[in-house]
Amino acid sequence: MALPVPRIHFYEIDDQSWFPSILREKVQACLSLLWVKRFPPFQSLPPASHVVQALQSLLGPSIKDYTFIDFCSGAGGPTPQFEREVNKTLELESIENYHGKQKDRSPTTGRKDVNAPQEANGTLTTEEEEDPSVDFILTDLFPHIPSWRLVCSKSPHLHYIPQPINACSTPSNLLSLVQHKSPSSSSSSHNQPLPQRKPFHLFSLAFHHFPDPLARLVLRNTLLTSSGFAIFELQSRTLGSLFTVLCMGPLLMGTSWYYFWGDWIHLFFTYVVPVVPFVVVFDGVY
Repeated sequence: MALPVPRIHFYEIDDQSWFPSILREKVQACLSLLWVKRFPPFQSLPPASHVVQALQSLLGPSIKDYTFIDFCSGAGGPTPQFEREVNKTLELESIENYHGKQKDRSPTTGRKDVNAPQEANGTLTTEEEEDPSVDFILTDLFPHIPSWRLVCSKSPHLHYIPQPINACSTPSNLLSLVQHKSPSSSSSSHNQPLPQRKPFHLFSLAFHHFPDPLARLVLRNTLLTSSGFAIFELQSRTLGSLFTVLCMGPLLMGTSWYYFWGDWIHLFFTYVVPVVPFVVVFDGVY
């Protein structure tokens, strides 16, 4: 049931320049948690998994034709989870296709196709192996370099752009700005140039931040600079969504000790001075 009032674009505390950056970091850590964890009975799957299913359903096999650029990434949000789930599916499909081709060989000749991929220690190899994985890129007007370095060091297909990126005026050389390798990683695979694929823009829990005039500018830029885009939000203007957002406060109070144990600043501003859950709920409602 939709709320019987028009949309009110109120300010969000997390967006304000006076809000301390250390608290903004903790709020965004909670938002990332809400993307990738499932909290029954509210959810059957983590929200990030629903997004991956939507992308796979809408794009189908053509999902391999894109490089996904996430705008307003914050501390990383759900994008690392998107990358893991999408590329895990693509890898499994690649293996299934390989074994399907193996079964199609003629059983009478017993001849081996010298051009087919060979298995070495359980890994498919070819002279010029084609990686089925797609790349995801983190961007923000206020880049979170330390957080991005950490998450990008865990996957060769997750990258970030260290320069500030304004979603209203995406630079034409955006992909050339990608930080291919995290300084904390020694993996040479992080240092490979990106494949030449079409740019696909993502806005995950970001678009509601824009007032209508700014949103129009972002959409105009997106249409001019991308081959596709998707906008995903965790909340909607319904009574059910309002109730869910209000429940996020008690939920974070009940689970933060487990997920953020050892981060004493986070726990202090959750339990002693509960700024973090308050901001999550306040900004979620507005």
